[in-house]
Amino acid sequence: MISPLAQDLRYLVPNGTAETEIIVKGSAFVGTVGRAKSVKEARAFVETVRQAHPDANHYAWAYHINGLPQPEIGSSDDGEPGGTAGRPMLAVLEGRNLREVVAVGTRYFGGTQLGMGGLVRAYSRCVRAALEELPVAELVYHQRASISFDYSLYDSLIYLLPQYEVLIEEHSFDEHAHLTLSVPFHQGVTVSDLVRKLTNGETVLTTIWQGGHYVKYPMQE
Repeated sequence: MISPLAQDLRYLVPNGTAETEIIVKGSAFVGTVGRAKSVKEARAFVETVRQAHPDANHYAWAYHINGLPQPEIGSSDDGEPGGTAGRPMLAVLEGRNLREVVAVGTRYFGGTQLGMGGLVRAYSRCVRAALEELPVAELVYHQRASISFDYSLYDSLIYLLPQYEVLIEEHSFDEHAHLTLSVPFHQGVTVSDLVRKLTNGETVLTTIWQGGHYVKYPMQE
């Protein structure tokens, strides 16, 4: 069960993969960015990029998996001078406020040394360019609750709850009507008050939360 106190309550994640290429003094830098929900997935993503570009000279990478309570971050220069590739790429990711994200900077050496400053700028730029093309989604923490009520309230609840971004996950019926709800954390108090008023105080959602989960909302371009 996910605790809302131990996680970001809403954050952005990649909703696909993006890859772009830039040329700097003859060297090609390919920036590839995608989603990784764990360190294992991030490393697998890096390996996939390696296989897609088998003739490249360097595969620098960086990832930022989550936010709270302790972020899982990592980076590698993959043979470039220390601090010129992985860490600058990580700084770009963190500046976009993305989570569950991994980036690979693939370099095909073109024969001209770029110097430490040039490398920092090139790796940062190739990842930044990929991020510009990356589709993103927002993950929003929802709390679940199951409620039972008189049939006379069914139409009102079905009409009103979606107006507060509530997802109705299940319907069932016997002597009463039953709904399983998924309520965005930021609507919790408002929706609880609504349900309490409609049921004349018989149902208070804040006393019957059944844990939570994240719902993904793709962002409009």
